[in-house]
Amino acid sequence: MNWKVTFYSSRVEAEIHTLPAGFVARFVRYAERMEIYGPDLGMPHTRPMGDGLFELRLKAAEGIARVFFCIVVGRQIVVLHQFVKKSEKTPKRELKIARNRMKEIRYD
Repeated sequence: MNWKVTFYSSRVEAEIHTLPAGFVARFVRYAERMEIYGPDLGMPHTRPMGDGLFELRLKAAEGIARVFFCIVVGRQIVVLHQFVKKSEKTPKRELKIARNRMKEIRYD
């Protein structure tokens, strides 16, 4: 059985599709791979962030972006949040948004 990539909300999906073209192309390619092989594509594509949160690492000519996701019952990958990375460390604010959304969908 294959995996299914879904979005936390239509707003998150729209935000991803309004990223620069290089990021969107990479996201689509990796999302297709995750649907076939599962969420763990390994470094440098995916990385666990702890407590069930993962990041999809997008690198393109436009720079670096991150897409946070989690896994829920039924082989479903839920895309929670995205941002364009401007510093070496992942900003705490971005992590907090993703973690709060993950808690929301897991405990609803």
